[in-house]
Amino acid sequence: MPRPPLPAPDRLLSALDHGLRTVFAKPGGSRPTPARSSATLAEAERRESGSLMRVNHVGEVCAQALYQSQALVCRDPALREAFEQAAKEEIDHLAWTRQRLDELGDRPSLLNPLWYGGAFALGTLAGLAGDRISLGFLVETERQVEQHLASHLDRLPAEDLPSREVVAQMKIEEAAHAEHAQASGAINLPPPVPQLMRMAARVMTRVAHHI
Repeated sequence: MPRPPLPAPDRLLSALDHGLRTVFAKPGGSRPTPARSSATLAEAERRESGSLMRVNHVGEVCAQALYQSQALVCRDPALREAFEQAAKEEIDHLAWTRQRLDELGDRPSLLNPLWYGGAFALGTLAGLAGDRISLGFLVETERQVEQHLASHLDRLPAEDLPSREVVAQMKIEEAAHAEHAQASGAINLPPPVPQLMRMAARVMTRVAHHI
């Protein structure tokens, strides 16, 4: 059974604390990284891998914001707990991408506070629109992330097996989150919404690739 919900002020403070830790602290995952290989990369390959993994790290920062905001305004206690559990699972992705960035000698995006704030606002709006719409927003987000990760598997240097192993495992788990949300009662979003989401994601990924 779902645990009794915290009072709204406590949930708000918890979400704020989670956001600060997501943006400014180094995450600790519950599972070890799926990267089992090692790689020696040329400087150009290292820079390209670093840029791509920075984008992936931004995506996980945004995932935390989305799940936390949707849980905050969710009406159904069981669904709220599901959002919170998904956020915990996604912390592993956050930790894996940050670890790989460190190994590549690169850094997270300098705009992570902005990315987190924007995603939190979008998640809140989706949640306020209703639980089924919120789930539909989650399905679309995860599907777009899955496509994005597939494109990175094409773009990552072939020699960078550690990054490729991380991205491949993330892709599998993002697809599973979308399927779970779909089975939980998600509705299909009207056509303009996914298109606007793709446009916003393109802007974010292009900027985060460099900054």
